[in-house]
Amino acid sequence: MARADFYLITTARFREEPLRLVGELARKACDAGLSTLILARDAAQAEALDDLLWDMGEDVYIPHQIAGADVDEDEADVLISAPDTDAALRPLVINLRPEAVQGTFDRVLEVVPADADARGPLRERWKQYQARGFELKKHDM
Repeated sequence: MARADFYLITTARFREEPLRLVGELARKACDAGLSTLILARDAAQAEALDDLLWDMGEDVYIPHQIAGADVDEDEADVLISAPDTDAALRPLVINLRPEAVQGTFDRVLEVVPADADARGPLRERWKQYQARGFELKKHDM
């Protein structure tokens, strides 16, 4: 059964730097050996995530790249995709886009902003995944 995890940003650390949570989730996925696709909201966010994953700490290395960079994308544990790039879904998808992920995957991680106005659409997305028979979990971060 596919699973959707919603990560609600609640701590000051992630409120100040929401992409840091995405980096932590990507690091955990990489440590667990999960092939991961991050669906960035736009090209600028994809670039910011690329920079962030290089800067996760001295002892942390996350093999990653931006989709469409003319490199063998299968080599990267974490692939970052901007909306204008066609990237194949991977078993784990971290979704930062405004719509629910369609297609086949094992698990999707949805990052929920601290901003209350941004949470409405994510409630709709919860219902969409629920209607598709996903196992749903919520985590306060």
